[in-house]
Amino acid sequence: MTATLQLTEQLISMASVTPLDGGCQALIADRLRPLGFVCETIESGPADFRVTNLWAKRAVAPVDSAQAAPEKVAKTLVFAGHTDVVPTGPVQQWDSAPFVPTHRDGKLFGRGASDMKTSLAAFVVAIEEFIAAHPAPALNIALLLTSDEEGPALDGTVVVCQQLQARGEVLDYCIVGEPTSVERTGDMIKNGRRGTMSGKLTVKGVQGHIAYPHLAKNPIHLAAPALAELVGIEWDKGNDFFPPTTWQVSNIHGGTGASNVIPGQVVIDFNFRFSTESTPDSLQKRLASVLAKHELDYDLAWTIGGLPFLTTPGPLVDAVRDAIRAETGLETQLSTTGGTSDGRFIAQVCPQVIELGPPNATIHKINEHVKLADIEPLKNIYRRVLENLNQAARA
Repeated sequence: MTATLQLTEQLISMASVTPLDGGCQALIADRLRPLGFVCETIESGPADFRVTNLWAKRAVAPVDSAQAAPEKVAKTLVFAGHTDVVPTGPVQQWDSAPFVPTHRDGKLFGRGASDMKTSLAAFVVAIEEFIAAHPAPALNIALLLTSDEEGPALDGTVVVCQQLQARGEVLDYCIVGEPTSVERTGDMIKNGRRGTMSGKLTVKGVQGHIAYPHLAKNPIHLAAPALAELVGIEWDKGNDFFPPTTWQVSNIHGGTGASNVIPGQVVIDFNFRFSTESTPDSLQKRLASVLAKHELDYDLAWTIGGLPFLTTPGPLVDAVRDAIRAETGLETQLSTTGGTSDGRFIAQVCPQVIELGPPNATIHKINEHVKLADIEPLKNIYRRVLENLNQAARA
């Protein structure tokens, strides 16, 4: 059994449903301290939803100079991820216990196998191998882990990033271990993600008896033409890296439950997934203009879940592409599709962020698994990225 597989199985066996960490971060910190990492636990959140975060950093030894030239200041690569997992769902529907790592048909089964305990184990073993080969690297290495990625994400990575920014900590590169691959480890990476912004629209009317519509005002009827117009809007055309912005209604609720009552209001939940071609402000203004055009009486509450981020080809993307090519022979595909990740928080304090992990076909599903053949290549890719960036730092 390889060191990566062994650590992956240890992590899977630690039940860590959001916001629980299950001891995963302590195990990882114990592996990192002998390598020279300074490990800091940052807790956040209320007592009934306490989140555990780990910030661990191994800094390059200071130079023998009062002031190093700016170009000689060591760059920092951060490996980021989450130790929490989603609930198992009905345990009886699993073919094996979700927190007992199990091998079948060349696959490793268990909750978190692909999202994302394999990536965490690959991070750690890649760092161990890299430090063994390069005991005095020219690159700072850090890990940022949270137990609040699968939950509300209010007390996890965002809190750590805020603290790092307040301290003046400079981050240069970040690899988030989200499962990004499709068929085989390394065939796709995310070099950005769309922004997400939700709205709760309450359109007001006048409740009344359905047999006397002239004495009432049906808010569903009033809202329908505006919704039809919003559905047909082209918000932007996207760009070379992002698909066009989309607007989708997720829920509509109106009425008292009785079939003979015109409701007094209708509540409509919707969401934008937006590219870098639009901003929250521009989208909010365009939507408000449609509501005004239809003369609706309404309340509207906005929630910005995350801004879009993009890492264009450059030092980090090049290092990752080269590592994937050298390890697998694949020419990786750059993508910004899919949902949000904690990369949206890290991108606010780090200029280059990409996501790279194992195939994602079974994430959040019953019988979540990862192919055994995908585990070791992932660790080797992470190690090769370290080597590539370290070599660039010495150049």
